This record gives sequence, structure tokens and C-alpha cells, in this order.
Amino acid sequence: MKCAGPIDVRDVDESSINIDPIQVGGRLTAEAMKAVIAYGDGYSVCDNCRKPFRLDQIKTPPVDQFHNDLAAFLNMDVARVVPGARRGFQAVAGTYVKKGDPVLITALSHYTEVLAVEGNGGVLREIPGRENIITADAAASTIEEVNREFGRPPVLLFLDHFDYQYGNEHQVKEIIRVAHRYDIPVLYNGAYTVGIMPVDGKALGADFVVGSGHKSMAAPAPSGVLATTGERAEEVFRTTMTKTDKTGRTFGVKEVEMMGCTLMGVTLIGMMASFPRVRERVTRWEQELANGNLVVEALRSIRGTKIRSEFPRKHTLTRVDSLDSFDKVAQTHKKRGFFFSSALKDRGIAGIIPGATKVWKYNTYGMTRAQAEYLARSFTEIAEENGLTVG
Repeated sequence: MKCAGPIDVRDVDESSINIDPIQVGGRLTAEAMKAVIAYGDGYSVCDNCRKPFRLDQIKTPPVDQFHNDLAAFLNMDVARVVPGARRGFQAVAGTYVKKGDPVLITALSHYTEVLAVEGNGGVLREIPGRENIITADAAASTIEEVNREFGRPPVLLFLDHFDYQYGNEHQVKEIIRVAHRYDIPVLYNGAYTVGIMPVDGKALGADFVVGSGHKSMAAPAPSGVLATTGERAEEVFRTTMTKTDKTGRTFGVKEVEMMGCTLMGVTLIGMMASFPRVRERVTRWEQELANGNLVVEALRSIRGTKIRSEFPRKHTLTRVDSLDSFDKVAQTHKKRGFFFSSALKDRGIAGIIPGATKVWKYNTYGMTRAQAEYLARSFTEIAEENGLTVG
């Protein structure tokens, strides 16, 4: 089946249990699917845009109220929607980072944080991890090293709550407390938390909270949120002061780092349509963890299979090392490494990179208990069918 021309119909989530690490939190709700059809045209959200011609002040549909709701959802003062978490990173870096300024990231930071700093000429320094966990002690030591090297503290710290490589939880609240002792503003990267688990920005002490709509808020791509404290909002959401030299034009209340407006149509409305369900589903995080740990236990029962993420698991994203189990099978199997993803596909399970049998990731977010039990059973059955010991 084709959507149009050479474009295939995509039915991964309708026909399979999808465990792709970056897709499961972004699956659209039924409400968002309908909104996508209704608001698919490029500038559809602008039908009722009135002066002062700014996205967050549109009242029909209630875009203005949605911005207030987002800020309250994260317990921050001001929020803006952005084209993905990475644009939130860019907006904050564009406000505070100048050429030659030291900026802290961590050894497990996402590459988009690196690019946001590089784009503004900042100099990156990493907080190292110990057993893939970033601690407050390591942050304090790194800040002191930067002080000695540059004669001043970093101008900004990017900090992931749960990283994308292992899904490990880091000492966010404690690290933020350390950073603030040096007057370093902290951007909390909630790409894997905002929209799937409770996030309280002020309780964490964050200056900025960034979330990903298409990764964790059941929204179309590219979409996300940038929320700030009242103090920081005046800086990162500053309005243009430019007056052109020939025509004398000014541009009113347009915000510099937002490039005026951000999500003009289907991305914004899809995000809004899913929001009531997203706001409700974060209250079921413990249930999600229970389902995830059920699958983890099944993998641990397969001799030679190691969980490389912290244990017990505190997130549904997990990194697996099967060099001594599934990869050994792959050495002699007629399908080589593709036997594993093929066996999963036969059972209606998608999302594992074809050919991956050494180190791979999966995410159980959004599963029912029955689906989690089926996935766990599938892993052990594939192991037993291929001569691996399960017990």
C-alpha cells in the first residue's frame, strides 16, 4: 500500500509491538491523529492570529492557554513551544554563550547539546561519569578545573536527567545545587522525561526545562517545549530591539531566539491535542517501570546476556549487551546477525535495528502488562530455540 507515489503506508505501531528507543513516547494519540488531518496545512494555526501577531498569544484555537498549561505542567513560570528539544538548546545557548566561553556538558550528553554550544563558539568541557552515572562530586570537580583553566566558571551547564545511551538516572538535583553555588544557570534536558514521567522544574532547581514533543509528548515532529523561571524568561525570550536603517522598520514583540514564531500548524495542534492524555499518563510512571523491569528480568535470565544500564532500572529505556548470547548464535546462524530481528518480527515485535546482536537498546514505554509479558516471553523463547540456556 502506498500513501502517494513511492511513499509506503507506515503501520509499525498498528501491526507490531514497537520497542524502538526513540519512538515509543512520541506515538500519537487518536486525538492528535484527527488534529493532524484538520490542521495539516502549513499556516493553519494562523487563521485567527491577531495583533500583536505572536504564536503564544493566539486565542482560537487556545494556543495562549496551552502555553500557560505547559508552564504549570512543568512547575515553571514561562513556556514556549519549539521545533524539537534541540531548538530549545539553541535558544538557551544563543542567549548565554559567546565565543570562547566555557560550557559544561556531561560525558553522556546528546550530540545536539554539543552542536548548540559549538554554533555559538563556546568551549566544551565534560563532566565525567563513573559507571555511566554523573554525580555532584564529579560536577564540582569539573567546575573547579574550568575555573583554573579559564579563570572563571562555565557560563552554562547542560544536564540530562536520563541519558539517551543507557537510560541511567543522574544526580540532577544535587548537581544543580552545586552549579548554582557558582552562579551557573542549568538547562535540564528532559527529552526522555517530560511527557512520560512527572517533572517538577522548580523542585529540581532548574533554570530551564527542555522537553521533546516527538520523543516523549505524543506529538508530531519536530516539536518540543522550553520552559524557564521568570527571571530567565526576560533573557531567553527577549524581544527584538532592531530598527532597520533605510526603512525604519521595527518588529514589535517578536522574540529573537524564537525567530518570531515556532510551531505554525500541525506540530503545535497535534501536541495540544495529545496534552490531556500526556498530563494523565505521567501519573502511571511506576506502572511503566514495573512493565519494563519484567522484560529486564527475562533478558537477565538468558545466560550471557548483560544489562549495561544501571540496575534496578529507573527508566524504560535499557541498553543490552548480548555478545555472549545472541551474538554467539549469530556467528553460525544462516541469517547471521539478522536472525534476531527476524525472529522478533515473526512474533510481531519491531524496533530493534536489523542485524544488531552485540549491543542494542529498547524501550518498553506505553506497553500494557500483557504486551510486556509477551515481549519477555518472546526474548526467552528465541534464546531457547537457538540453544541458549535460560534459567
